[in-house]
Amino acid sequence: MKRLFGSVRAQATIGATLVVAVALIAAGTAVLLSLRSNLIQEAAAQADATARQVASKVAARTAYEDLDLPDDEDRPVQVVDSKGRLLAVSDDLERISGTGTHAVRPDPAALREPGGGGDDDGGERLEAGEISDEVERGEGSATVDGHTADYRFSAVEVENDDDRLTVWAGAPLAAEQGAVSTAQTVMLIGLPLLLVVVAGVTWGVTGRALKPVEGIRREMAAITASEDLGRRVPEPSTHDEVARLARTTNATLTALEASVERQRSFVADASHELRSPIASLRTQLEVGLAHPELLDVAGAVEDTVRLQALAADLLLLARLDAGERPTGGRLDLGALVREEASQRVGDRLPVEVHGRAGLEVAGSRGQLARVLGNLVDNAQRHAASRVEVRVRADGPDAVVSVADDGAGVPAGERERIFERFVRLDDARSRDDGGAGLGLAIARDVAARHGGTLRVREAPEGGALFELRLPRVRG
Repeated sequence: MKRLFGSVRAQATIGATLVVAVALIAAGTAVLLSLRSNLIQEAAAQADATARQVASKVAARTAYEDLDLPDDEDRPVQVVDSKGRLLAVSDDLERISGTGTHAVRPDPAALREPGGGGDDDGGERLEAGEISDEVERGEGSATVDGHTADYRFSAVEVENDDDRLTVWAGAPLAAEQGAVSTAQTVMLIGLPLLLVVVAGVTWGVTGRALKPVEGIRREMAAITASEDLGRRVPEPSTHDEVARLARTTNATLTALEASVERQRSFVADASHELRSPIASLRTQLEVGLAHPELLDVAGAVEDTVRLQALAADLLLLARLDAGERPTGGRLDLGALVREEASQRVGDRLPVEVHGRAGLEVAGSRGQLARVLGNLVDNAQRHAASRVEVRVRADGPDAVVSVADDGAGVPAGERERIFERFVRLDDARSRDDGGAGLGLAIARDVAARHGGTLRVREAPEGGALFELRLPRVRG
């Protein structure tokens, strides 16, 4: 159960149903309130009309017995004087509340007073009374001819010379109550049914939409269990977010597979490269152990140095692969190049340095010095007569170019030489050609410093390696 309600499908269904339920309840409440208000206003208008109709007769001095009050149960009417005594009432009224008086029978004493019968004793017609423009309203109930109901009452005052009279007239609220009750019944029945429909549709739509996601999950679980990175998740033919998720997942699997393959190749190549100096060093030590006079100390030291350099390269590559970021502050790239060149006194060819100081970059001095050393070492191995290093500014970048006058790099191999353990001159001895890690390290370090390393043809026809690093300003 917890797993079911914890699914995206269940949460989407519950969420959509709750939103629709809240919206329907709010809308239904607004409709009911509006319906009730309109019907009450309609009943008030009917009560106003009846009250003014009777008030016009009272103002005209019509005798109370001749007022012709409504005698149906829909229009209870009372005429009350300023003392609250009932002067006239509609027929069959048995009980009433919400008006000026609860009396349902005219007060004989009030009718015997002068003016109480409508006309004066002398039979002269008095001037008509004044009907008030204001209407007082209220709600109550009444029993007419045995039928009890709720009413909306309106009161209109008539100002006569001898008294202030009030006409109360009621209009039934049965229509309003019936309509509201019917609407409530429809809502109580229809709302659950509509919510069931909404929940069912949402469940089906989300299930259909998430079906490819479940396929992706199953395939990823199978890939994890089998450790087969060559498998791929199914890609829907749609162009929605799920399809993009599947394509991104497959792209991630492809990159992961390539990374694992590179790691395996790296381990295999590293083992192969380490085997030669270790085997050579072991052979020399075993010979020296058996025949001390034959021990080649210089060769053993050379193999040890080579082994140490290879181990350092492998360790640096491992740190770069782990995402290590360069540490350090700002440094003068031109000064670093001149400093590194001045220490290369034993090189096969002299290194010419051109360029000015003052081009500052951010990063690790040791790693950037390693890049420069690797590039110059590579140029030394391939140059015919000269190696040239230039430092210059190019917009926001500081550029270091290392050129030689050797055979150059074929256009189709200019990216391959930056792969690990790649040597284009495989016929050379390992001692002369190195392990094939220098350029790979140089490019990785450049990338970690936010720069690039590319190769193209030099003006002299050899190779021109160009290192670009972002300058630090200010």
